[in-house]
Amino acid sequence: MTLILIVILVALIFEFINGFHDTANAIATTVATKVLTPRQAVLMSAICNLFGALVGTAVATTIGKGLVEVSLLNSVTLLCALISAIVWNLLTWWLGLPSSSSHALIGGLCGAALATAHGNWSIIRWAAQNPVTHKLEGLWPKVLLPMILAPAIGLLVGFGVMGILLALFHSWRPNTINRVFRKVQLFSAAWMSFSHGTNDAQKTMGIIALTLFTATTQSHAFDNLPDWLGFLRAPEFKIYMWIKIVCAITIAAGTAVGGWRIIHTLGKKMVKLQPIHGFAAQTTAAGIIQAASLMGIPLSTTHVMSSAIMGVGATRRLNAVKWSVVERMVWAWILTLPITALLGYWLLRVLQIVDLAQ
Repeated sequence: MTLILIVILVALIFEFINGFHDTANAIATTVATKVLTPRQAVLMSAICNLFGALVGTAVATTIGKGLVEVSLLNSVTLLCALISAIVWNLLTWWLGLPSSSSHALIGGLCGAALATAHGNWSIIRWAAQNPVTHKLEGLWPKVLLPMILAPAIGLLVGFGVMGILLALFHSWRPNTINRVFRKVQLFSAAWMSFSHGTNDAQKTMGIIALTLFTATTQSHAFDNLPDWLGFLRAPEFKIYMWIKIVCAITIAAGTAVGGWRIIHTLGKKMVKLQPIHGFAAQTTAAGIIQAASLMGIPLSTTHVMSSAIMGVGATRRLNAVKWSVVERMVWAWILTLPITALLGYWLLRVLQIVDLAQ
């Protein structure tokens, strides 16, 4: 019972860190274009994240039972997955690199699951057709393929959206464009924050739901559970309303703290932005993330927002984008999954937790 509560607590810590680590995704351009002060932008983002987190459960279901074989997991597996993701998130936050919290969690989950299965790769669901929806599920269609496609789509769509805006408003005076888009960007920033909540907050919901489901069906952890804790029993994998509310409040609280190092990288170091550029980047990213959430794809909001900014910035001229900063970010993207997977695996093997869990 104690271990279950520790896993839930660590999951909420991850959710909180996810909030301040990924705050920059939604508000970096708003701060950089001086549409809002940092404090105003963080407050707005926290509120929109809260409401977004309460919408839908498709991504949570993918994380909870769509990537690894649930029947072979235990609470220690999930704990190691969360710790590896937290370590990587804090490291990249300290370095000011906008890496993916989503991929950190997924990498940690796969690595810890592989160690739990003593190296049996069949525990990872690579690709399988859902017998009910007839759609492909698993690590390749839901994570690896979107990881490749999403930044490319963000780059191309951001470039296209910005090109359309420039064509539509080429006759306007710069001061007029700035004045109009300073106001319009408020809506795009709010949508981006809402989209972040619908996608990122659900990942922790899936982990908590999976923890309670495995504890209820695969162990005796809840045999003597007091009546007042009866809500923890989960005879089926389901994202209960209390899980959604707790995770929504937690990610909103984390967002309110703000990730200033990453905001500085995304909003100022990578490319110099005007309000119209910020609007184009945020609208592009929010639309892509919202679509992914509906399809149950745990997309990296960091990757999409960063690539959208690159695409928008490239419409000015290619050297408007500081490609040396982009290179550092790309390396963080590439390394996130393998490093967190190795860390999750190592935590179980080196600390000999697998034998203890069994």
